[in-house]
Amino acid sequence: MIIWISFIVLVSIFLCLDLFVFNKNAHVIKTKEASKFTALWVGIALLFTGVVYVIYDRGYLANPDQLSGSAAAIKYLTGYLIELSLSVDNIFVIAVIFKSFSIEQKYQHRVLFWGIVGALVFRALMILFGIALINEISWMTYIFGAFLLYTAFKMLKSEEEEFDPKTSKIYKLSRKLFPVTDRIEGQQLFIKKMGKRIATPLFLALVVIELTDVLFALDSIPAILAITSDPFLVFSSNILAIMGLRSMYFFLSNLLDKFQYIHYSLVAILAFVGIKMILVHQVHLPEWLSLAVIFVSLGAGILFSLQKKETESDPVDQ
Repeated sequence: MIIWISFIVLVSIFLCLDLFVFNKNAHVIKTKEASKFTALWVGIALLFTGVVYVIYDRGYLANPDQLSGSAAAIKYLTGYLIELSLSVDNIFVIAVIFKSFSIEQKYQHRVLFWGIVGALVFRALMILFGIALINEISWMTYIFGAFLLYTAFKMLKSEEEEFDPKTSKIYKLSRKLFPVTDRIEGQQLFIKKMGKRIATPLFLALVVIELTDVLFALDSIPAILAITSDPFLVFSSNILAIMGLRSMYFFLSNLLDKFQYIHYSLVAILAFVGIKMILVHQVHLPEWLSLAVIFVSLGAGILFSLQKKETESDPVDQ
């Protein structure tokens, strides 16, 4: 339990520093600042690969799958990269939600902070539930694998539809449960007016983002479980990827239009891990293959996106 408690304490310290030190005052997070924090979070997550190696190599943690230090490190890194990749779609949706509620950029970080805190709790519960299912019911791997293949197919066939949070059932239900004001009162999620506690648009955006993240977790958590069912590896890789989502949002939100084919990269990754999960009892695929598929899929998506952008920017001969 020392390792688990230490990890949770470390994450809590990072969250406190983020809220009360680095982002105490509301401000617009520009690309330069976002890129620094993105590099910091990715760097911490990559350095943690070495920590995972030491933990499993020296037997500091329960190791139900009898993983060696190197095998555990590869599984952690693969899980982290899968979660980070699948977060790209989440970033698209977050940008639409903020735009729909007309939330200024300087207030967006506070909403995302509490969104991340909620996501940590919900995902921890979903991870524990998913691992328990796989350990108790061996054929659940087939169910999860089939679900990932269905998600990949649905993502591939989905038409471009504008997501409007204000037409969602979540938004309509929230307005029925408590009074809401259309005015943004700084960073406050609630205000008191005539003795009543009234929710601001920031709180409504938080609710929609929180529940949307739960829907995304239905894809990402089974994807990581296809790599490993070790509780600590699944939890740490998922949590560290989510921790860096805020800075990545501010870094990528203005660049997403340049990477139109990343969508197909995510389809390829989901399809691969779905097949791997279905075949887990029949065929053993080496861990380096999972890493290779992630890198090749993302690289191809970025490359084709940049080529299309260059083609569109070239003057057309009349």
